[in-house]
Amino acid sequence: MEKIFIYTLMIGMLFFSCQHSPKTTTIQDTPKEIVRPEFNEDSAFAYIEKQISFGPRVPNTIAHEKCADFLKEELSKWTDTVFVQDFEATAYNGLKLKSKNIIGVFNKEANNRILLAAHWDSRPYADNDKDLANSRQAIDGANDGGSGVGILLEIARQLHLQGTNIGIDIVFFDSEDYGEPQDERHLYEGENWCLGSQYWAKNPHLRYYKAKYGILLDMVGGKNAVFCKEGTSKYFASTIQDKVWNNAHKLGYTGKFSNNVSNAITDDHLYVNSILSIPMIDIIEMPVYSPTGFNETWHTMNDNLDNIDKNTLKIVGEVVLFTLKNEQ
Repeated sequence: MEKIFIYTLMIGMLFFSCQHSPKTTTIQDTPKEIVRPEFNEDSAFAYIEKQISFGPRVPNTIAHEKCADFLKEELSKWTDTVFVQDFEATAYNGLKLKSKNIIGVFNKEANNRILLAAHWDSRPYADNDKDLANSRQAIDGANDGGSGVGILLEIARQLHLQGTNIGIDIVFFDSEDYGEPQDERHLYEGENWCLGSQYWAKNPHLRYYKAKYGILLDMVGGKNAVFCKEGTSKYFASTIQDKVWNNAHKLGYTGKFSNNVSNAITDDHLYVNSILSIPMIDIIEMPVYSPTGFNETWHTMNDNLDNIDKNTLKIVGEVVLFTLKNEQ
């Protein structure tokens, strides 16, 4: 997942750095009066494992096609309606990418709607790997892509089991991570990342689509992850960001959802905010003092199942579900 620092007008807002809290967050931190939503972290992990089993989910590959079929089939089990947007995206180098945005919908006719999203493709280059021999190898993307999809599939399953009376749209964006390699960035210009969300924002799956707000999940399965208030989210959707973080704190996850502000980044939520004007936040791990701005497995061959933490999946899944339940 490429994350590019953006918007000069935001710079004054973003001098804060994200800091880890020394507090250890456990299930026991939850106040007794709070009803914790059902979320199965083993199921979410299994969904990540299934995605990885196909191989790297890079557009124009068999693995990509097989995973798309799986995601469509799984969403069809749990949601009321499934849409697949087939489109051709143009990569930074002119390559045409056969792409699919895959969307599951609950209560299509409801006016009160919430948007949930993650990207499902994986990075074609391990261009942040310490071993330069891996710089053009495709990665598993267990965390960067797989974790957000895994959590949202489990949320879809839980919503099917528990029911919901609001409209919920789960969008899996494609061709998010096919940006230029780090050693070639000086050669290219333009908005070459988040191609699926750019397409969807210009062509929503429902006519005149509008949502009350959106939540994007990206790199939400790492070990010892701490989620700070990302800067683009704060600029466009600070009220929604505060709502979700406050819900996390009610659930006892103060140590995992920090009130410190991290840098503004380009991710799928940027285009949902700027094109559709839907206030959307990004829950994303951005460790303090990281030289890249992200965790150590980002865009490396180590972004695999060994570095996925079920407890992190559970925490994020519960926070999102709790937020949805409070909207009903």
